[in-house]
Amino acid sequence: MYFDKPGKINTDNTLNLAFERGNALGIKEVVVASSKGETAKKALEIFEGFKVVVVTSHSGFLEPFKRVMPDSAKKHLEERGAVVISATHALSGVERSIAKKFSGLYPTLLIAETLRLFGQGVKVAVEVSIMAADAGALSGSDVIAIGGTSKGADSALVLTPANQSDLFNMRIREIICKPRTF
Repeated sequence: MYFDKPGKINTDNTLNLAFERGNALGIKEVVVASSKGETAKKALEIFEGFKVVVVTSHSGFLEPFKRVMPDSAKKHLEERGAVVISATHALSGVERSIAKKFSGLYPTLLIAETLRLFGQGVKVAVEVSIMAADAGALSGSDVIAIGGTSKGADSALVLTPANQSDLFNMRIREIICKPRTF
């Protein structure tokens, strides 16, 4: 499925398409990017019977020493059965700091830019699956990975996850949906 525009307007369709595809393939793990918890709340409503892993940005991403996801949202998600991970972005991390200080493009940032050729949401879906794998939250079996452009969700993939140290063992098996224009 291809959406005409990127962004939050596609969240419900993305989650529903991803759920249907996961069920059809017998996949029972979903990884979803969620900054403040809104997309994750919707995912929990839809992905009944799945292990839901929510990945949010690390403390300091938006403002030094401040969490991105409010504690109340994290608590609510965990009480409903989600695993919530706050982690450094796998496809930027410390390289973003080096690039800001010294300029230039570094290998991990180049990988991120290459994935953005498919759209921001696709890059995010890949990234959060790496972050979830590194946190020990995934089994290693195929997962549904969901990301978005700015807010909400607009991209969903079927992929075999991998840890950062084995990134090139990851396999993007299917693109369930993404924006056509971005």
